[in-house]
Amino acid sequence: MQMIDAQRVHELLQYEGLVESLREAHRGAMPKHWDRIIYQEPNQSGHPDSFIILPAWQPQEGLLCKLVTSFPNNSSRYGIANVNSVYAWIDGRTGLTEAVIDGEAMIFRKTSADSALGASLLARENADSLLMIGAGGLAPYLVRAHLCVRPSITRVLIWNRTRANAERLARLLGDENIDARVVDDLDAAVAEADIVSCATMAADPLLRGECLKPGAHVDLVGSFTPEMRESDDEVLRRSSLFVDHRQTTERSGEFLGPFERGVIGPDDVRGDLFELCQGGVPGRSSAEEITLMKNGGGAHLDYFAARYLMELVGPGVVAS
Repeated sequence: MQMIDAQRVHELLQYEGLVESLREAHRGAMPKHWDRIIYQEPNQSGHPDSFIILPAWQPQEGLLCKLVTSFPNNSSRYGIANVNSVYAWIDGRTGLTEAVIDGEAMIFRKTSADSALGASLLARENADSLLMIGAGGLAPYLVRAHLCVRPSITRVLIWNRTRANAERLARLLGDENIDARVVDDLDAAVAEADIVSCATMAADPLLRGECLKPGAHVDLVGSFTPEMRESDDEVLRRSSLFVDHRQTTERSGEFLGPFERGVIGPDDVRGDLFELCQGGVPGRSSAEEITLMKNGGGAHLDYFAARYLMELVGPGVVAS
């Protein structure tokens, strides 16, 4: 059994290859078995401690199990990460565990590549500016992934509730020769951004639809529970709506509240990545159209990314 650490994950999962592998995987089908199991316990932070299990199994090929813990008090109490994760890749022919993989690195790479695949299908090809809302651990990966699929981007704007964190991200990106600067006026930044990527823990909307410029693409990554929300109703009204998978509409506060109040309905979601990659639905139809993709994740995406990683690790790992 191999132990694949974070450094190796980042070395192998370069965005050019990872995004294309996800595109190709979406031209096929979901793994035969997949699920999402969540256990939660309340705490004093306002967000519960969570244990999340995401298994996916394609018989005779592979079985992936992703284990995630989210303990919001870890940083303040113990000085350690709030979210921790590990992946196990199991041979689909024998049932033997072949690799244990660093989960944080996988999540960063898989999640950002998922958003980048959406942008490659929906964002304008001449997009010039990217606004990153949120400056947490995932943010630099989202920026790099978007730059990979839209190399036309020349400016990165960063907004975060805590300005010091935004400044830290700007310095990190600057060291990579990325033109990144911190902004304080979120609405003004939204009005000039061609792509808006949100990765926050917001319960109340930060992104206001009335500020979006014609032709913008919105990438929503947070709001992974029914209680969370990053965009307001006007964002949904003005946008052509897409999701990475249809199941996302069943668990994200981005859709559940608006569905319940009649702001939008399930039929307003035009398609998911499977439908887009397979040509079942059209993507962007004009330069003025505002597009939105909700990145909800799922065991199938973890499976696709881990399968690709194992293919790169060495021949004979994934059954043919």
